[in-house]
Amino acid sequence: MAATKDGTILALRATVWANLGGYLSTASTGIPTILHGLMLSGAYDIKNIHEDVYGMFTHTTPVDAYRGAGRPEATFIVERLVDLVAAQIGMDAADIRRKNLIPPFKDGHTVATGLVYDTGNYVGALDKAMQMADYPKLRKEQADKRAKGDGKHMGIGMCTYAEICGLGPSQVAGAVGFGGGLWESAIVRFHPSGKVHVMVGISPHGQGEETTFAQIVASELGVDVDDVTIFHGDTSQTPMGWGSYGSRSTPVGSGALMGAIVKVREKAKIVAAHLLEAAVEDMEYADGKFFVKGSPSKAKTIQDIALMANVAWNYPKGLEPGLEATAFFDPPNFVYPFGAHIAVVEVDGETGEVALKRYIAVDDCGRVINPMIVEGQIHGGIVQGVGQALWEGAVYDEQGQLLTGSMMDYALPKADAFPMFELGMTETPTTVNPLGVKGIGETGTIASTPAVYNAVMDALRPLGVTKVDMPLLPERLWRAMRQAKRS
Repeated sequence: MAATKDGTILALRATVWANLGGYLSTASTGIPTILHGLMLSGAYDIKNIHEDVYGMFTHTTPVDAYRGAGRPEATFIVERLVDLVAAQIGMDAADIRRKNLIPPFKDGHTVATGLVYDTGNYVGALDKAMQMADYPKLRKEQADKRAKGDGKHMGIGMCTYAEICGLGPSQVAGAVGFGGGLWESAIVRFHPSGKVHVMVGISPHGQGEETTFAQIVASELGVDVDDVTIFHGDTSQTPMGWGSYGSRSTPVGSGALMGAIVKVREKAKIVAAHLLEAAVEDMEYADGKFFVKGSPSKAKTIQDIALMANVAWNYPKGLEPGLEATAFFDPPNFVYPFGAHIAVVEVDGETGEVALKRYIAVDDCGRVINPMIVEGQIHGGIVQGVGQALWEGAVYDEQGQLLTGSMMDYALPKADAFPMFELGMTETPTTVNPLGVKGIGETGTIASTPAVYNAVMDALRPLGVTKVDMPLLPERLWRAMRQAKRS
């Protein structure tokens, strides 16, 4: 990284050797190039970026997308270098970030790699995270502990990130050699009872989209959420979909869902106008009811219309019976969630053991549909990313034999190793899809690894330790501290 002495970042140059395994999987080469290389600007205004990516065939298993997929590596490179530059010029880690973050924007921002970010307020997320953490107080506490010298080394690590989600459009997929499209589809069907069946092409696998999508339908069509049933994953009844990877479920799937909802509402308006003996252009809609302008007391509910549409007893001439619609959504651009995370750790100088004392996360996924689901995704992502930083690692012997082939040998995060997460949100809606939503599922994984790593290195910087390979196992840190002391 090239920077001036006042902390202005000028350029970034990187070389990546990407292990692709024994043979290529569907998205293997796209991870270190598109999802990684194009995101090397992060949340910063870096004018010049160059990266050489080498795909390496090895004897390991094929590599494919895992939560974050390329963006954690890009974020780690950038966030680690920003901290190193700050230390080199004697600048606070928060100050150098604030100085170089892209200013707030609402109508797109083109970065050096050629991507056009949709919307962002990166400084706002950083400021909120620092306020939640009481950052000045943390730094004073750290200075006091260092002066005391009790063998417990306190570190504060930061990460301000931007990531790429909602993968599309399909033309981009074709241009880069992806083996499929990137659109999504949905069907919304009213039954005579007023119940709604929704068939979606996207297939969630634990993100809670069944709840999120039902909430969207209930809110937009004025029905009870318990009257909405979401169907997915059964190709005998659901439409075509391309997958939820890259946090596509809500950003892209809801685009198709909203398209079908709008079509249903428009057809319902025609039926309502007929039943109320009014012109279609005079109809208004609110809270699941259609009424003539100026006469809200005389209205037809969406359930009234669903019944009439299905029995067609009193129905507009030339209009097909039934109340259902199919829609497809091919996003015009990606979406770009962002945020700021702060980790506070304590490293035992005698054992190298790392204790995560506090974790503050402020994330922006655009418009929030279900806060509880969003927070759950952030929780899981943070745990996964911290696991990579502190414990998880595949170990091979000199003959290439995997030594961590079972859960007896491969360390996974445990609940008792984590403090209560302190979460905050900002909302900067995207312009890419109808609801203004961005992805959230991968944010924690992307941000937590560099935040915790930077915190550990911040703790050990006075000892002369600036780099230790992940995972930051106690033995590795213990050896690094001893080596620094001898030096």
